[in-house]
Amino acid sequence: MMPALSDTYGRPLRNLRISVTDRCNLRCSYCMPEQDYVWLPHDQALRFEEIRALLDVFVTLGVDKVRLTGGEPLVRRDLPVLVGLIAGQPALRDIALTTNGVLLERFVEPLFDAGLHRITVSLDTLRRDRFRELARRDELDTVLAGIAAAARAGAARSRRGLKLDSVVLRGVNDDEMFDLLAYARGVGAELRFIEYMDVGGATQWSPERVVPRAEMLERLAARLGPIEALPAEGSAPAARFRLPDGQVFGIVSSTTEPFCARCDRARLTADGRLFFCLYGRTGLDLRGPLRAGASPEEIAALIAPAWAARRDRGAEERLRLVDRAPLAPAAELRRDPHLEMHTRGG
Repeated sequence: MMPALSDTYGRPLRNLRISVTDRCNLRCSYCMPEQDYVWLPHDQALRFEEIRALLDVFVTLGVDKVRLTGGEPLVRRDLPVLVGLIAGQPALRDIALTTNGVLLERFVEPLFDAGLHRITVSLDTLRRDRFRELARRDELDTVLAGIAAAARAGAARSRRGLKLDSVVLRGVNDDEMFDLLAYARGVGAELRFIEYMDVGGATQWSPERVVPRAEMLERLAARLGPIEALPAEGSAPAARFRLPDGQVFGIVSSTTEPFCARCDRARLTADGRLFFCLYGRTGLDLRGPLRAGASPEEIAALIAPAWAARRDRGAEERLRLVDRAPLAPAAELRRDPHLEMHTRGG
């Protein structure tokens, strides 16, 4: 493997997030608040062998971490088969999955058997009424069962840890931070609070609904005691902290304290469009050249100069806006579904 590429700010290409589908079995208000969506045609979705072929190219350019996302990745049929294909790439140090947990209990063992290393589950509330309101589906018990199954499987196989992601919304679930920390402790997971982001399908976003990292820490410390900041874990998006009782948690503060300076992520959509930033407006088509018979070297020759020219610092640019509003209105999202968070993967 050649040394990782660097962009115009010296950021390497190390981390590839692969969206395997734009479909989802929940309709979370901060991600998919609209009633109707434009979906990618099924025949445009990359086949598993095509994903592996593109991944092999990315590995030659420096990628050594992969995360499968969606939409909800577990609605993609036979996903453990894809995990097995990916796990067959020896250069990868980390293979992770982000899921909403609805189908996790059924698939957790096959996923680990296929070679998955880590699982992150989205869990924004422990209250059934709030879950129904946030996700517009009554699936909290199913999600909690999936988390329990993942915790058991991870402990039994000595895997590298289970994480829980919670988007904190002012006036919606920000009073549950303590309960979520207690739950994460009980299942042996590391909890990460996430600031509400003005990206993708967040058409109802407003600054007033964001709970900033500084405020989260202040509220937690006032009740739990002094909080210790931990050293950064490379390019990981979460700043990590330790509570007085030893519990470690993280905060992803893309909205108020962006981490653009260390971002090493590229995102591949389910139909083979490559994006270098969640806030990016245009992507590089890789499916077309791949299906037209382009060689791995030819595809690498498309990716490498695009990354080398990368100047994306989208979250920092958004932070400087005076009148900050959602990234794209619903009408624009319908015209270009690639702008959706559930299409390009979070």
